[in-house]
Amino acid sequence: MDIRGCFRCWKWQVVFSFLLCSWGWVSGQIHYSIAEEAEPGTLVGNVAQDLGIKRADLSQRRLHLTSEKFQRYFTINRENGGLTVNSRIDRETLCGSRLICLLNLEAAAENPFQIMNLELEILDINDNSPTFLSKNRTIEITELLANPGARFALEIAKDLDFGDNGVSQYTLNTNPYFSLSVKTHKDGTLIPQLILEKTLDREEKQEHNLILTATDGGEPARSGSCHITIHVIDINDNAPIFNQSVYKISVKENLPLKTVLLTLNATDLDDGANGEIQFYFDDHTFESARELFTLNEGSGEIYSNGIVDFEELNFYELSIKAVDKGIPKLEGNCLVHVEIEDVNDNSPEITFTTVTNDIPENAPLGTVVGFINVRDKDSGKNGEIQLDMSLNLPFKIRQNKNRYSLVTDGNLDREKISKYTIEMTAVDLGSPPLYSKTTVILSVSDINDNAPSFTQSTYNAFIKENSDPGTLLCTVSAIDLDEGDNSDLVYSIAESQVDGSSISSYVYINSNNGNIYAQRSFDYEHIQVLEIIIKVEDSGSPKLFSNVPVFIFILDTNDNSPTLLYPEHSEDLIVQERIPKSTTAGYLVTKLSAVDLDSGHNAWLVFSLIDAANSLYHVSKYTGEVRTVRGFQNTESTEQQLLISISDHGNPPLSATVTVLITIADEVVAEPPKSGNFITNSKPPSDMTLYLIISLVAISLVSLVTFIILLVRCLRKESYDYSSSCCFLSGSQSKPYTDQYQPALYLNTDGTLKYMEVRMVPPGTQGQCYQTNFPPAPEQQDFSYMKSLDFHQTKDLSKCSNNPSDMSCMNDPGKVSYIKTFNPLFLH
Repeated sequence: MDIRGCFRCWKWQVVFSFLLCSWGWVSGQIHYSIAEEAEPGTLVGNVAQDLGIKRADLSQRRLHLTSEKFQRYFTINRENGGLTVNSRIDRETLCGSRLICLLNLEAAAENPFQIMNLELEILDINDNSPTFLSKNRTIEITELLANPGARFALEIAKDLDFGDNGVSQYTLNTNPYFSLSVKTHKDGTLIPQLILEKTLDREEKQEHNLILTATDGGEPARSGSCHITIHVIDINDNAPIFNQSVYKISVKENLPLKTVLLTLNATDLDDGANGEIQFYFDDHTFESARELFTLNEGSGEIYSNGIVDFEELNFYELSIKAVDKGIPKLEGNCLVHVEIEDVNDNSPEITFTTVTNDIPENAPLGTVVGFINVRDKDSGKNGEIQLDMSLNLPFKIRQNKNRYSLVTDGNLDREKISKYTIEMTAVDLGSPPLYSKTTVILSVSDINDNAPSFTQSTYNAFIKENSDPGTLLCTVSAIDLDEGDNSDLVYSIAESQVDGSSISSYVYINSNNGNIYAQRSFDYEHIQVLEIIIKVEDSGSPKLFSNVPVFIFILDTNDNSPTLLYPEHSEDLIVQERIPKSTTAGYLVTKLSAVDLDSGHNAWLVFSLIDAANSLYHVSKYTGEVRTVRGFQNTESTEQQLLISISDHGNPPLSATVTVLITIADEVVAEPPKSGNFITNSKPPSDMTLYLIISLVAISLVSLVTFIILLVRCLRKESYDYSSSCCFLSGSQSKPYTDQYQPALYLNTDGTLKYMEVRMVPPGTQGQCYQTNFPPAPEQQDFSYMKSLDFHQTKDLSKCSNNPSDMSCMNDPGKVSYIKTFNPLFLH
């Protein structure tokens, strides 16, 4: 039967062997079997099923072979996970003379990473016939000297197949003089020998022709034959004899070349040429042994001729014959067993396979980083390995039977150490020990575990009022110890309300660089300090953020001219006053009261006469009092006009001009006091005390209610109300209205009420306070004013000056700092 027929018979045997073997784990490995010469595409086994990988997960797991040596013979089907034959497999080419042909493959799966050893046994099929090295063989046998029972070595037939497919029997054609004896070698090899059945007689038959046939045990069986010619020769009747039939020696591997291992000793009783002996390897000595060992034909010395490697083969058998020079030649045979002893000549090998390129810094303890494969080709103690790694690292080696894995053994922090260099050392237990090292570099990947932080705990910005929108106020800066998206920062403004408007209508921040710009032109008289909260947030997942307060201080500019509050005047700032002719020096003609909505020097007012030629009157520089310098003369005009300038101390200064028309009359008729009069010499009506008490009670109630409201808001931890403060102090709350406004009573010399003032009390020196419009007047002066923190339009101030009894003016500190003198007539 041809090879194809044989293969069909084997095919079912392979399938049966696969069902028996493919599911078995051998020393932690998956074991498969496949017959050689299997057609490409033949299924060897389902690796995915044996690894427990579901078919639906195959595309994600990317199952593949990692062994480069045998990868061209096999492949893994990524659709079903089956291991199939990829190209022709010849067991004899792969394994040579080894009885068991095992191929070690590695299969790897990803997501998660998993690796498994595959042990693949290549089964032999009967695809080779036994062959003899020589088709014709000649044996010379001396007559008479060869007694019945004499044995003659025959050539061994070689069959590249093994096991049952190897040579299983030898047969010899029927012959009355010779028979065949077959003995089994230690390694299972059949040794054919020719046995002489009766004495040869050259004169009866000089030559015998035999056919030696070698048959293997395959199905169908294959055979090969050799033609043997027996020449019967006379004369030499003593063959050489060895002093031992079997020699046993032990040598260490890697012994030096030309080292003498053994000297053979053989004797021949014949004399002369018939007794001279030469030594040869006979046909039973394998070619691999001939390459490593050499025999001196004359001396019988056996010495090394190649590198003996225990890991390659640890036992050799040499079959040697001693042949004399007689005619015919006689020979004797012996066996030399060479045992190879292992020496520690192989360093351990370390192979590291990573599970992932980067380790997240939040990896829990015991996370597998990679797998370590360590092997040593030596055996015994020489092959036992101890594996160590660098000290003081957050990693350790975990051993599971014969496999090692590198796992985390501490907390990782990329911000401290972003890359680890691990040196692994494998040392065997040989003497002297051998070691090898490998270096593994592991990178730590970042997670968003650090919130961004500002470089300052608070920021202050300053801008002049009336500045153009888009003016850069300041720049906030934050840092994030993370990297990548986790450190990409975005700046924003926390939403809040200012006077009912969103904070975004006041300022804008560049989300990339933290630049803060003004969205509008600010008015110092409306707002002096703006507090905003800047938020910085990274782009990680989850996002982390932090906040920082930014205080924007509005700086005052001199953009408001002084405004006349008292006395009553026309729209052209014309004031009319009447004085008697009997006026003496120091007579108070009028007192000008003005206010400037600016602050500081910009609101410090100075009164001066524009026309200084008029020597009758004098204007107080700071109080605005217009008094006579001397008495009136009859030659002077009764209608006089004064131009008075009211200017601030700004740069440049702003001013207002007031025209005072003075009429000089013989007598000044007493009129009911106007709303602007603050001084009266008449006694108040009898019911004035009642009205005064009612006014004080009303003011006290309003102050009490305001204080209670502020107290409740403080308890609720609400934000400060800067618009109700006279001074700004970072981190502190403004005084309540009851502390800001205190009434003061001024009496005449006779004990009657002269006038009352409700004054705003300046805050302490801890904060930034706003100055009065002019230096405080002496106590005997009638009135003075102080500028408040929050300002309103001039018309509101004029309203309050003309009608100070209006409760809206009295209760609203933003309209006027002082409620001018309460003349009892005002209550009407």
